[in-house]
Amino acid sequence: INNMPNKSAEIVTRYRQIVCFVALAYWLYLFTITSFDAFGWQFRFLTIWSLTANVVVAAFMLRLALGHSQATWNPLVSATVVLNMVVVSLYWRLYLTNPNNFYPDGPVAWYLEYYLHALGPILMWIDAFLILGVFRRLGPTIAIMLTMFLTYIFWIELLVSPFNTHPVGFVTNGFPYPFLNNMHLGVRINFYVMTFISAIVLSGISLIIMKIIDRLRQSPLLARVPTPRRDVS
Repeated sequence: INNMPNKSAEIVTRYRQIVCFVALAYWLYLFTITSFDAFGWQFRFLTIWSLTANVVVAAFMLRLALGHSQATWNPLVSATVVLNMVVVSLYWRLYLTNPNNFYPDGPVAWYLEYYLHALGPILMWIDAFLILGVFRRLGPTIAIMLTMFLTYIFWIELLVSPFNTHPVGFVTNGFPYPFLNNMHLGVRINFYVMTFISAIVLSGISLIIMKIIDRLRQSPLLARVPTPRRDVS
């Protein structure tokens, strides 16, 4: 944000302080309400991986705003943008179909549900698209995104499910989301592949959105709006 006027830079810094504080507060709060009886704790859920990524990104963006770093971590932020999109789209699509798809331990508090699946991602997207400027390096972004998804898949397939007996489905047990326990391995693999394909599609949509925002910044009406800095990570 070195190319921003002092007032704009101050607003960005305050915004990132708030986003980082709230994300970290929710991340820590989950340790106080999670049952430690289940292997993997709250990290069984992709939503919490998304929240964890948001905390890391928020911390990096705050360091950038405070002048403690010059790295924008653009590929990581871009991959986190898509991870949040996947989590939000999957959650609301499956939740509206059947709320029992997601709650093996019973419903969560409304403020936690809406932060994890709406407000938290929105706050991150505002920074990513309107302040930082994401999707400057598509190759590394897709590589990081693929690593995130594969790591999570191996995590639940090789560790979470074998070491947990709940929830129980028609086919298997131990997977964090009840609907996964109703799927045979082949069906789960197909679900994982389709989810990653949707992530690629969302990456393309995000890239288009970013290009539109860049073009709008070049219009006469927005000519005085600072252009996001390029990636130096």
